[in-house]
Amino acid sequence: MAPDQTSPIEPGQWVRNPARPEWGIGQVQSAIGDRVTVNFEHIGKILVNIASVPLDVIAEDEH
Repeated sequence: MAPDQTSPIEPGQWVRNPARPEWGIGQVQSAIGDRVTVNFEHIGKILVNIASVPLDVIAEDEH
């Protein structure tokens, strides 16, 4: 049986890493399972393992 590849975070969503506020907000580029690629405003694209580094999803009116 294949592992579940769904992610609670979806491409297009805006997120923030609460442990790294200096990164700014970022837009999710891809999300496969716990592996999420985010393009952050101050550091560029980063691959984040959301099992280890939880991200906060930002509401549409906050970005």
